[in-house]
Amino acid sequence: MVLAGYAIAFTLLAHVVGRMDVGTAYAIWSGLGTAAIVIVSALAYGQRPTITALGGIGLIVTGVVVLNLSSPH
Repeated sequence: MVLAGYAIAFTLLAHVVGRMDVGTAYAIWSGLGTAAIVIVSALAYGQRPTITALGGIGLIVTGVVVLNLSSPH
């Protein structure tokens, strides 16, 4: 199941890279993955993120937004 998930994720990433800068696509992919892991760990395992962790995730999201706004369309 994990291998199928990786195959789908990389296939979709490769598809997006054809339409968007590689750096922007990878930043979005990794940022969303990081935020998703925090959400899954909170819901599935009860691991509540600290204020510092939430601040770090906020910085990642902000960085992705700034990257998207600064890249040519």
